[in-house]
Amino acid sequence: MSPQAPQAAARQPVLEARDLAFGYGKGEPVFEGVSLEVAPREIVCLLGGSGCGKSTLLRTLAHLEPSHASHAKGTIRFLGEALTAPHPRAALVFQQPGLLPWLDAARNVGFGLDFVRQPKLERARREQRVNEALAAVGLAGQGGLFPSQLSGGMAQRVALARALAREPVLLLADEPFSALDAITRAQMQDLLVELVHRWQTAALLVTHDIDEAILVGDRILLMGDKPGRIVREWRVDIGRPRTADAAAFTALRLDILAALHAAHAIGGAAPAVAVEAVSSSSPS
Repeated sequence: MSPQAPQAAARQPVLEARDLAFGYGKGEPVFEGVSLEVAPREIVCLLGGSGCGKSTLLRTLAHLEPSHASHAKGTIRFLGEALTAPHPRAALVFQQPGLLPWLDAARNVGFGLDFVRQPKLERARREQRVNEALAAVGLAGQGGLFPSQLSGGMAQRVALARALAREPVLLLADEPFSALDAITRAQMQDLLVELVHRWQTAALLVTHDIDEAILVGDRILLMGDKPGRIVREWRVDIGRPRTADAAAFTALRLDILAALHAAHAIGGAAPAVAVEAVSSSSPS
């Protein structure tokens, strides 16, 4: 199966946020003045140090944070319409798989189809969705395994299949591969890129890993310290596999590392006024 995004999504960004701010209590906001967008079939990586507000921003974009909280302001549009509640076509993947230990892999994948606002499916269609999602992440025929029988990488594949079974047009991922070993993490990064293009979805990936952002992202957004702001942006125009172009990869990595140090050393910087493009022709 190759789920198709709605035709409207092809004419506009999947996700648009304008001048977002959010905070708890009477303290300073966690982040403020954040504007971003994610286009169809695009992977945007949100990069920043620990505590800069990346995860809170992701939950806010998914409408999982209370809109009445202090400092909460700004607008979020999903598929061209104002987002006022979690949307069934936006799926989340977290650092921990969050599988229910008493359900096998297939039923864990199908569990996501029971979420509030998710359209009801006939049994045959539901089973088809589950089987196709498991096959998409390389676990065809493994639906009968329980979480205790899965490796860390397999468990995260099941979590990703649970999101895919909902046929999302947007994946919101909060450091989903950070707990995995290096080899499994590389495999999952490749899988995410493949799925975004094959399933014609889009993804916003939160990460603190510069290499992961370069390997996966079409664009990279850098957040500074609290209150978090997007202080730099790069378009990554490096062919895949990106590890094959060491000069361009290294040049971009060094640029991002310098910007990351600068942004967090000064507690955040003014938003960038230009987008930088880095390609295979960039100087090393």
